[in-house]
Amino acid sequence: MTINISFKPDGTAQCLWTEALPLHEIGRLEITRATNIEFNNATQYWEVKDRKGKVRFFARSRSACLEWEEQNLQED
Repeated sequence: MTINISFKPDGTAQCLWTEALPLHEIGRLEITRATNIEFNNATQYWEVKDRKGKVRFFARSRSACLEWEEQNLQED
């Protein structure tokens, strides 16, 4: 797993959350979800929705949605 952390000029950092790194050790955390992963009862799929509610990805397994987030929402 590759973790990209970008630092802004004011010293704040931005990255996808992972428990693989003890991020709390670098300072105060403010966590905001980039997406929501919800199960759609009608379609029987897990859906990754952006902040506007648009479905960005869907799959039969929630873990596939988490993997999609990791691969597609990392900053380069």
